[in-house]
Amino acid sequence: MSTPSDDGLAGFGYKQELERTLGNFHTFAAGISYISILTGTFQLFYFGFSFGGPAYWWSWPMVFVGQLMVALSFAELAAHYPVAGSIYNWSKRLGSPHVAWLAGWMMLTASIVSIAAVALAYQITLPQISSFFSFSGDSAVNAVILGTVLILFTTLVNAWGVKLMARINSAGVFIELIAAVLLIVALAVNITRGPEVVMQTNDTGADQPWGYFGAFLVASLASTYVMYGFDTASSLGEESHDPRKNAPKAILRALIASFVIGGLILILALMAVGDINNPEIATGGLQFIVLDVLGSTIGTVFLLAVVIAITVCNLAVQSAAIRMMFAMGRDNNLPAGKHLARVSPKTKTPVIPAIVSGVIAVLILVVNVGQPQIFTVITSIGIIMIYLAYLLVTVPMLVKRLRGQWPPPKAEGTKYFSLGKLGLPVNILGVLWGGAIVVNLAWPRRAVYNATEPYHWYLEWGAVLFVGAVAVAGFAYYWFVLRHKSGVLADHAAEARPEEAAQ
Repeated sequence: MSTPSDDGLAGFGYKQELERTLGNFHTFAAGISYISILTGTFQLFYFGFSFGGPAYWWSWPMVFVGQLMVALSFAELAAHYPVAGSIYNWSKRLGSPHVAWLAGWMMLTASIVSIAAVALAYQITLPQISSFFSFSGDSAVNAVILGTVLILFTTLVNAWGVKLMARINSAGVFIELIAAVLLIVALAVNITRGPEVVMQTNDTGADQPWGYFGAFLVASLASTYVMYGFDTASSLGEESHDPRKNAPKAILRALIASFVIGGLILILALMAVGDINNPEIATGGLQFIVLDVLGSTIGTVFLLAVVIAITVCNLAVQSAAIRMMFAMGRDNNLPAGKHLARVSPKTKTPVIPAIVSGVIAVLILVVNVGQPQIFTVITSIGIIMIYLAYLLVTVPMLVKRLRGQWPPPKAEGTKYFSLGKLGLPVNILGVLWGGAIVVNLAWPRRAVYNATEPYHWYLEWGAVLFVGAVAVAGFAYYWFVLRHKSGVLADHAAEARPEEAAQ
């Protein structure tokens, strides 16, 4: 059988219901806004620095190399399978329906959790810009208020239609990229020390059983928490023009651009801050450094750019969650799948998934009011589940390669992104990297999952327990209920022509 001869969906068994309006920059913007360098670095710099000192910077290129192995494999998949809910649909075509469902379930749950986690970043930045944004003396309550406003905005935009979402997202990414470049220049002209600062550990390994290696493993989580989500560039495949050509490029460009820009911001911030031993760096993070180096006026301008970056990041994360919910609902692989897969005839977008994802994200955010430690565990396991979902794609892909079943047959006259002979070693490295990073993320560390009193063993082991509970409970529901009903819903099914039969 051959793959579809065009970018239509008939060969995959689906009707074309979503509107194809997105161009090359739109798909690139979706990937880079999900990664969102200004959001991630400003939200997590303090974490990496406090656990690993300036030398934590080395985790940035380390994570990039590992994620590049995954992104290269994803680029091949995006060319062959330009379908919404990319992770779920890729896994479905590489492995069994059960593995695919688990990959989609993990990715969907993690994406909704990430909506809440990203929204929380408003609290780190907005009150530093103006006291106007301090609506409550309780920072946890204030974070929920600000985050809820953001989620309401992104929900309305996503429900309105992909055109509005793409315009806002692209404009936000453009501003973010310009601001990031200007920030790099501003920090560069204010450096006070050389790049050798990244060899300084600040004695952070003194209390670690494995010395600085142990400290570095913890600090590296700051980079691990940022450099993912590049697959979003392909999740919009059903709404993009020429996705076979554009999506692979968008995935790789988003990751590489984020690595270069983010790495320069981090190292120049370390070189420019007045006192590298100032304890406020470990609490105030990049926000403190920017204000310290550039002053309150110019620093505030850059913090405004960070707010824009957080906004479009949340927009992209929710867009990805909506496409995943739609894709799984279309296959009747979620409760009320018929409703979740309904596309508004007016906006040409799945409205109900936008509302459902927004409401659940706000409910998760509310947990932060009374139980900030539990919220930390929940958001951390969200990242773990994304990396697990990636593994549920790269492992079946590796099995296909080893069996000589990859790449699948190509449509005549269509060019596909291909790794050629490098595919196997790249795929193997991607799987090894994914496994190692999941272990490092889930390792029970009090400093990460139960940093303040009261101390509870179930919080310290929260990543293992929560991920296990989500996986087991979700899969049990699928196994005993959904799998008996699984299959493309009649309203969304298309009769594939013989010459367009999908793999």
